[in-house]
Amino acid sequence: MIPGGGQPNMQQLLQQAQKMQQDLAKAQEELARTEVEGQAGGGLVKATVTGSGELRALKIDPKAVVPEDTDTLADLVVAAVQAANENAQTLQQQKLGPLAQGLGGGGIPGLPF
Repeated sequence: MIPGGGQPNMQQLLQQAQKMQQDLAKAQEELARTEVEGQAGGGLVKATVTGSGELRALKIDPKAVVPEDTDTLADLVVAAVQAANENAQTLQQQKLGPLAQGLGGGGIPGLPF
């Protein structure tokens, strides 16, 4: 119920919900197209992911490749991918956060916040 005893306008509420749903879908599509980067080892390893977290590219500087020490290289790869995913999560919050607040403040199934 609306303060003052009136009833909510259901048609208007449905239209607002549909617009928010369309805005959310558009933002998710934009995230899937947007690429962000993370790096490790002072840029020796760079990972590129989409704003939705899909790994798209991995660049390894030849200086990072030491055949006797693959563990360090593996650690650099993991760190670069983690950094890229953190940047993707930041981007998700920037793009989807305001939409989630408009839908009731978060807790939306399938969204990371």
